[in-house]
Amino acid sequence: MKQPRKASPKSLENAAIHYLERFSTSKANLKRVLMNRVARSVSAHDTDPHEGLAWIEALLDKLEGLGYLNDAAYAEIKAESMNRRGKPSNQVRWALRMKGVDQDTTEAAMTKLSDELEGDADRAAALAFARKKRLGPYRPEDQREAHRAKDIQTLARAGFGWDLAREIVGSGLEL
Repeated sequence: MKQPRKASPKSLENAAIHYLERFSTSKANLKRVLMNRVARSVSAHDTDPHEGLAWIEALLDKLEGLGYLNDAAYAEIKAESMNRRGKPSNQVRWALRMKGVDQDTTEAAMTKLSDELEGDADRAAALAFARKKRLGPYRPEDQREAHRAKDIQTLARAGFGWDLAREIVGSGLEL
């Protein structure tokens, strides 16, 4: 197995920059990624974990100051992206919390998304999900009635409320 590199301030900065070139992320998630790198270095090279944590904290502050890390912008982009892909609000909130975005920032992003969509982010997500899965009004017209109950159940299992699922499936949108 390949020996992990010894962690140093410069190696952690290079790793962070490389990670940020490939992925948009939150401050807490980048810290988790870098801590894993330090943990591998601790086991292979006896690096001091407290020193590694201090390097990471300083690096995160530097990257945040330079504008490379912005949890609010990340949360807004991630929430909008997940909504367009048909994910309900509760799943968006959960995903942001799992990435380490604090609750206030998450709620601010969800409020902004709701405002952009005239207050109905879940309805827009349910329509996107129905379109993607060809449910309800996106199903061929001759098959809609036969699959009505199944389509409602599919939307409900995806995390949308029963009322919203019934509304979407029974909406009769002409596309």
